[in-house]
This record gives sequence, structure tokens and C-alpha cells, in this order.
Amino acid sequence: ASGPADVGAILGERLLTTLEAAEDRVDEEIHHLESMEEDELEKLRRERMEQMRRIAKQKAEWHAAGHGEYAELTDEKDFFKLMKKSKRAVIHFYRPSTWRCDVVDKHLGKLAPKHMETRFLKVNAEKSPFLVERLRVMMLPTMVLIKDGRTDHAIIGFDEMGGTDDFPTEALEAVLLRHGMVFESACG
Repeated sequence: ASGPADVGAILGERLLTTLEAAEDRVDEEIHHLESMEEDELEKLRRERMEQMRRIAKQKAEWHAAGHGEYAELTDEKDFFKLMKKSKRAVIHFYRPSTWRCDVVDKHLGKLAPKHMETRFLKVNAEKSPFLVERLRVMMLPTMVLIKDGRTDHAIIGFDEMGGTDDFPTEALEAVLLRHGMVFESACG
């Protein structure tokens, strides 16, 4: 019969085998990088620089389209024009007298600069009856998620973030990630 000492020894051997295999893989990668010729390294540098340029250009385009800040849309006539400029948008319909809307404002204000890939706007529901009706906003706060110019989902109240008023910003961020509204690389 095998006892606890035998199980510990077996686990120790398996852990050692796993670590040795990982070390072998790292050694192979180091050897590969050391044996690369200058041309290969230069090619990798050029590809990385081009990737960085594309990312910088995309961020500049997002910034020019109003991404990176949490802004208020004061004229509902501008809504459709703005949605054509952004692939992803989170629109918070609020009422100044609804304190839970302030909770949403706090979280979206933190997420907007972190997630340049998405446009974050707020709309006063009382001053935008056409949009409220068109987007079927029935309760406040409501966050309408728009992808490629179409309504994808609506987050109504706080249920998706755990159903409490004191949910963390990361809970809302996780919901937006699940709906494809933010990129995972910016989360965390």
C-alpha cells in the first residue's frame, strides 16, 4: 500500500519532470533567438515597428472620433452621425434625478480613457424622446451597446453586474467584454 509519503514522492517526480520539460523549451527558444541571423532580427524589428505604427494610427483615429472620453450627447440629431464614426459605442441613457445613473457615470468615466476602442456617451433621456423610443429605453439607467451601427444589447439596471449598487468597475468591464464592446488586452 502506498502512503502519503509515496504520493508526495510521485507528485515531486512529476513536478520535476514538468519543470525540466519547460526548461528544455525555454533553452530551445533561447538557442533559436541566439542563432538568428541579423536579417531575421531586422525583419522582426521592422514587423514590430509596422505593428506599432498601425496601433498608433488606429488610436489617433479613435481619438479624432471622440473615443477616450465619456461625453454627453446634447443634440439627439447628432446620434446617428456619431454612430457611423464608431464601430463600438456604449450609450448611457440617464436622468439627472436618478442617483443610480450617477453610479453608471462614475464607472463609464473610468472605462472611457482605458478603452479607446469604444465610444462612451451619455444621453439625457428626458431631453431625447426620439432616441428613447427608437432604442426602446424603458428603465433608467440603461446602457445601449451598439456594434457596427446596430443595437447589439441593452444593459438595464445593475443585474448583469451582480445586482448591487456598489458593484466594482471591473464587473461592468467584464460585462462589456462578454458582449464584445471592449478589448481584453485593455482589461485588467
